[in-house]
Amino acid sequence: MSKIAPISGFPEYSPAQRIVEQRFLDVIRETFELHGFASIETRSIEPVERLSSQGEDADKEIYGVRRLADESADAKWGLHFDLTVPFARYVLEHAGTLEFPFRRYQIQKSWRGERPQEGRYREFTQADIDVVGAGTLPAHYEAEFPLVIADVFAKFPIGDFVIRVNNRKILSGFYAGLGIADAQGTIRVVDKLDKIGPDAVRELLRERGLTGEQADACLRLAQISAADTSFVGQVRALGVEHPLLDEGLTDLAAVIEVGAAHVPGRVVADLRIARGLDYYTGTVYETQIVGREDWGSVAGGGRYDALASDGRTTYPGVGISIGVTRILGLLFGAGELSASRSTPSVVLVAVNDEAERAASTAVATALRARGIPCEVAPTADKFGKQIRYADRRGIPYVWFSRADGDQVKDIRSGEQVPADPAVWQPPAQDLRPQVTRSGD
Repeated sequence: MSKIAPISGFPEYSPAQRIVEQRFLDVIRETFELHGFASIETRSIEPVERLSSQGEDADKEIYGVRRLADESADAKWGLHFDLTVPFARYVLEHAGTLEFPFRRYQIQKSWRGERPQEGRYREFTQADIDVVGAGTLPAHYEAEFPLVIADVFAKFPIGDFVIRVNNRKILSGFYAGLGIADAQGTIRVVDKLDKIGPDAVRELLRERGLTGEQADACLRLAQISAADTSFVGQVRALGVEHPLLDEGLTDLAAVIEVGAAHVPGRVVADLRIARGLDYYTGTVYETQIVGREDWGSVAGGGRYDALASDGRTTYPGVGISIGVTRILGLLFGAGELSASRSTPSVVLVAVNDEAERAASTAVATALRARGIPCEVAPTADKFGKQIRYADRRGIPYVWFSRADGDQVKDIRSGEQVPADPAVWQPPAQDLRPQVTRSGD
């Protein structure tokens, strides 16, 4: 028998941590649905050829899947490393039954073969929203997505946050205006700015054939940031001209204006944001937790115009992915998130003796019928032991069945009052475990 040991990059949660995760997922689901997104689920595997066509780093990130008995050298399928690529395939496969623009959300696990580290895992849960059109997709959807993400993050106990936005057309047009032929390669290098710093990025750009003046201009563009449309003037001041640059500035200004009107201070134009995957063609987004900028992006995405096409119709789209496991892992690791108890139960129904267990079960059944989570004590120990059992699990109330009338005890305060399972209700803050962040 092999030795039992953790596998790096594949997180497992305690009951209390799982409660926190479920609360986050509940918020995401409810908010996405408030904004009119419908849920789908896609398979876990896609053809390796399709997965590996999404960027220069994709090959090394894909986990291949094959039967152990299959002696063929190469895996035909791979586990998806995000939810956008399988969604694009889903759109092509089901286009005849979908209503466009198609608004979908998807919450599933993904797998990525990278080196595990703080906040980065080999198996992780993502929560995505996308809108896809048939043939065309109006630009106003690009301005809508930061509003959805701001709505989600405002409900999380994670503190302040900011959604940083750029447009790939600005980058591609600016680079073209500088005479740089390989826009995609330059974007990939600039995307490393937060990780390796400006000096290293400048050196990598020079290695790709850029002149010192071109590299410096790329870095000056990346330094521009504003919470209003003043970024347009800052870009113009760099003296570079190109029609695609003009188009990108117009599109990004529209996104910033909508953000300023509806979620002021949350949406910022940041021209260093690039996103490394090749399929992005327009607006790109990254969300950061204020004070935790060293954690990098915890939600990101953008516009893509050619990810899905059947040869007759192209299906452009825009989407954002929330890194659920990334957010939780970072906050758990910092000791900043916790649940008020490790069980959904708000009441432990005590058992007087085993002969009366049926009566205790009847009380629990009546409480559950009214939406009150509870459990029956595992053994008919002395009441002191049953109370200690509830205390260890964080269950705040213990129910006692008595000949002269039932009573319920708040074991935190010691208060014990008469109670009827047909009408008793715990305070709203006790009904479900509460998720709190240290310092709140």
